[in-house]
Amino acid sequence: MQKLLQLPASAVNLVRFQQGMAGEEAKSPVLTPDGGQQVWYNAMQADELRLLTSPEQVAAPENSSSDSQTQPLRHDDLKEMLDSNKDSLKLEAMKRIVAMIARGKNASDLFPAVVKNVACKNIEVKKLVYVYLVRYAEEQQDLALLSISTFQRGLKDPNQLIRASALRVLSSIRVPIIVPIMMLAIKEAASDMSPYVRKTAAHAIPKLYSLDSDQKDQLIEVIEKLLADKTTLVAGSVVMAFEEVCPERIDLIHKNYRKLCNLLIDVEEWGQVVIINMLTRYARTQFLSPNQNESLLEENPEKAFYGSDEEDSKDDKPDAASLVKRKPYVMDPDHRLLLRNTKPLLQSRNAAVVMAVAQLYFHLAPKAEVGVIAKALVRLLRSHSEVQWVVLQNVATMSIKRRGMFEPYLKSFYIRSTDPTQIKILKLEVLTNLANETNISTILREFQTYIRSMDKDFVAATIQAIGRCATNIGKVRDTCLNGLVQLLSNRDELVVAESVVVIKKLLQMQPSQHSEIIKHMAKLTDNIQVPMARASILWLIGEYCEHVPKIAPDVLRKMSKSFTGEEDIVKLQVINLAAKLYLTNSKQSKLLTQYVLNLAKYDQNYDIRDRARFIRQLIVPTEKSGALNKYAKKLFLAQKPAPILESSFKDRDHFQLGSLSHLLNAKAVGYQELPDWPDEAPDPSVRNVEVPEWTKCTSREKRKEKVEKPFYSDSEGESGPTESADSDPESVSESESESSSSSSESGSDSGSRGEESGDQSEEEEEEKKKKKKGKEGPRKVCPESAGRYHRHWRGEGAGSATSWELRNTSRDMGGLQPISPCLDSFTSPALERRDQLITSQPQHVPTAFLPPSAQMLSPVFSTMKTYELLHRMAGEGLSVEYYFNRQPFPPDPHMVAVQIQFSNNTESEVKNLRVSEPKLVSGMRIQEFQEIESLAPGDTASVIMGIDFCDSTQAANFQLCTHSRQFYVSIQPPVGELMAPVFMSENEFKKEQSKLTGMSEITEKLTLLDKCQSDHTIVQRVTAAANVSRVPCGADNEYRFAAKTVTSGSLILITLEQKEAARAHLTVNSEKMVIGTMLVQDISQALAQ
Repeated sequence: MQKLLQLPASAVNLVRFQQGMAGEEAKSPVLTPDGGQQVWYNAMQADELRLLTSPEQVAAPENSSSDSQTQPLRHDDLKEMLDSNKDSLKLEAMKRIVAMIARGKNASDLFPAVVKNVACKNIEVKKLVYVYLVRYAEEQQDLALLSISTFQRGLKDPNQLIRASALRVLSSIRVPIIVPIMMLAIKEAASDMSPYVRKTAAHAIPKLYSLDSDQKDQLIEVIEKLLADKTTLVAGSVVMAFEEVCPERIDLIHKNYRKLCNLLIDVEEWGQVVIINMLTRYARTQFLSPNQNESLLEENPEKAFYGSDEEDSKDDKPDAASLVKRKPYVMDPDHRLLLRNTKPLLQSRNAAVVMAVAQLYFHLAPKAEVGVIAKALVRLLRSHSEVQWVVLQNVATMSIKRRGMFEPYLKSFYIRSTDPTQIKILKLEVLTNLANETNISTILREFQTYIRSMDKDFVAATIQAIGRCATNIGKVRDTCLNGLVQLLSNRDELVVAESVVVIKKLLQMQPSQHSEIIKHMAKLTDNIQVPMARASILWLIGEYCEHVPKIAPDVLRKMSKSFTGEEDIVKLQVINLAAKLYLTNSKQSKLLTQYVLNLAKYDQNYDIRDRARFIRQLIVPTEKSGALNKYAKKLFLAQKPAPILESSFKDRDHFQLGSLSHLLNAKAVGYQELPDWPDEAPDPSVRNVEVPEWTKCTSREKRKEKVEKPFYSDSEGESGPTESADSDPESVSESESESSSSSSESGSDSGSRGEESGDQSEEEEEEKKKKKKGKEGPRKVCPESAGRYHRHWRGEGAGSATSWELRNTSRDMGGLQPISPCLDSFTSPALERRDQLITSQPQHVPTAFLPPSAQMLSPVFSTMKTYELLHRMAGEGLSVEYYFNRQPFPPDPHMVAVQIQFSNNTESEVKNLRVSEPKLVSGMRIQEFQEIESLAPGDTASVIMGIDFCDSTQAANFQLCTHSRQFYVSIQPPVGELMAPVFMSENEFKKEQSKLTGMSEITEKLTLLDKCQSDHTIVQRVTAAANVSRVPCGADNEYRFAAKTVTSGSLILITLEQKEAARAHLTVNSEKMVIGTMLVQDISQALAQ
């Protein structure tokens, strides 16, 4: 009994079940990591297993027990576990049920037992219940409707996953009566704080539309709202809903076009495919064709866009029509934005994304730029055969119109012996399309090798490809024809037959020069049995019977003997041959013709009987013959045009590349036609977004921007306003105003103080221009330490370094307003004694992670904790200490600045102090300090190095080297040093905190000591544990702090709420759950000391 109590709850439940089933054993297979089946209690001890079996089963043979292990667990046991009061049993049952569904087994009879647990308080159980309901809600609609109120409550759950799952289940119930409930749920979810829930709302829109199309107008309003969402998680889903519900409402895209272009690189892969296909059709309706005036196409279209109007007014004499013809094509900036932002996706690992970008460039880009997609498509030919087949279908279509772009990659289309037949045939198609006078000899040598293949379908396709090459390139026609004639002696009948068909088409081009070949082919009628080949030979002899007057009647004689046993296609050609010989050589063939016509008169096929009656009346003159008898020769012996051998992919380009319709060469259900280019460009202003008044530049800011413009001039061409993902993508002017305001507007509490600092910085710029020598501005800086800091890094004066910092940081801020608040209450007197750099320089902040008006705060200093990097005993007299100075690191804002202090305790000079051989975790980076040439005995030196810890507390390992020794050292950061302070208002704090709930929220209960009850002490302890800034708060018993991670810029929000009896609640909200958990521990320890 003691061991039974030690068993898991599921095992105890099985014991109870066995007692009720009179010893019948029941076992349930579950999924194992290798995909096999394993009984859940296989891992038990032998004596524990005996406790679960009856005495009769213990005595049973081993083979019988092995048979019983394969029997599945009966659903009655699962129902009993689902009815249990223990969450562990419910969770175990749900895991097994979901595993059954994953293996394709039917678990619908468990629906009543499962749906009862939808109100379970256990989050894990509830998630699995919703997974089950999504699968079976449509099949068990009546039972699902009984729990509709529970699903509605789930829409209000604090956990975003539960809210999304409830909406997903609700939209899976295909009952018209709940359409109003679904519509209300979708509208509420579209305004949800969680982007995951908004994404689920977008997924539910097409489901509701298919259930009730009358809701289209309301759904369009929701789509319009979700299209304005700036979250990459929602973008792909809402565009898919737009495509399903209202693809004709192109006006909904105008305002969001630039935003979608800029977000495209960060959207998930399937969303990228949907957005690119939609933008392809959008661009075909809003922009002019870039290839409409190829002769005047400019190499740099952007230059004309920014050009003056004087050039346009030079030629004002010609009339309007000629002016339109002469006017060079200028690409719309929005058209260029789409091409530029999709180009990096050609390097995507997803083949569908690469294919989507390729079709976009093929349909939208100028011919001179389409070539960039060739390399990406050739890369996809190394993928699976299914991917190769789809890519080659599109390449075959592209290579007809854009032959030059694939010619450099000709060898990539050579055929491997391991390729499937369909891949081989498509590669043949591409090789034939790429054939020209330059490479035809190489391609024909390849074809000669392919003919020896054992794959008959492939050989037949190769012979057809040779015929196409001979048709398209005149100079190799004779060579191809001679090669095909040699194939007529091949042992394989299929090869000979295909060669005959191709030769027949080639001979139609120059029949008079190849009468010997026709004679040779006439002799093959005795051997070739393939109907198409025999018919081709008979057609050739009949068409050119004047070139072989002696052989043709004999061929007709032989064919008349076997007429009744031939295929229908051969019989028709025998009748045609008899008619032509009757008209040209009636003396020898008159009786044969009548004999053949009499045989055909009684043939079983009515086509052959009709043909015989028609030809008899046409060629044999009688009293009843009509006027057509005179024109019989013209009808039968008219010169026929030579056939044109064309690719089967020639006319497929009217379908959008990459679509199912293009693949099938037939319009599929739901396919949307690719619009034609407009004759006149629509108004481009519809894509402009109004800029709020408060973001517009003042005259002072514009003057300052002009001063700084030469510094940025080299890089502005590459990263303009439309390219930046951090700035507002919807308006160029908005991003410009934000970048200029970042260097002049102040975020301090006093407006006059901000104006003062703007004036000072402007005067500083003018002073630098006059003197050509930098000086330090009116900031709290220790000149001696600042000079040493920048000398170690750049070998320059402090002034020039400060100028670089101000300009570079101002541009990186992207519109954030730096402030310099008073830090007296947070600053320790110990800092004044420490030789270090203290500056109010703002830090780089990715604006995508912060609220619009969030401001970077100067670092908050508490007593700096020093760490030992190298002990003087281990370093043979050289001791090294370091601390995190909480300063921005100018060379790279994503790095943490580490101040390192060297002390030479020896009596000799230490030379060449440097960092060597860093051994870092993947993604981690180190910016080494400049080598210290010498350190005299008893002297100290301080330097700063930057380390990108990738938001991790893992140590950075490297070697510290001198001229004679090497020391292995490592720097491990506390979690509080991986962040930088951010200032925000109380409302912004609450808004951002509401977005970071559920799994992004960590809460801890604390007991504050007596000495840690005052405001000053609490703030000092928290800021000592983490580099954060305090956020204003209206409540007396609540403290709020904000920061962002240095590497990724993720927000970290800290709330400390005091309760009664010295108790407190500590809450940390952050997307980085690991950092949040560690930060809770560190702050708890700091407050408990």
